[in-house]
Amino acid sequence: MSVCARCGATFICAMADGDGSEPCWCASLPLVMPVPPLSSGAPASASMPAPAEDPSCWCPDCLKRHIATTSAATGAAPANPE
Repeated sequence: MSVCARCGATFICAMADGDGSEPCWCASLPLVMPVPPLSSGAPASASMPAPAEDPSCWCPDCLKRHIATTSAATGAAPANPE
């Protein structure tokens, strides 16, 4: 079970909590930020930097709220994963 660093809610992250056989729920949402590294101690790569504010996974509610806020602020729809 993962814990959202933004609100403290518990949720399932398939990357951190699963066996890798299923994609994470976040893979179906628009891309608005890079996926954080699995290990909080691992340095982010230049091609996939960790989010500046918080390098850990967020729960569905926080990530969806962030997507809505980002979309409203930029006036553009976020890219959907393919």
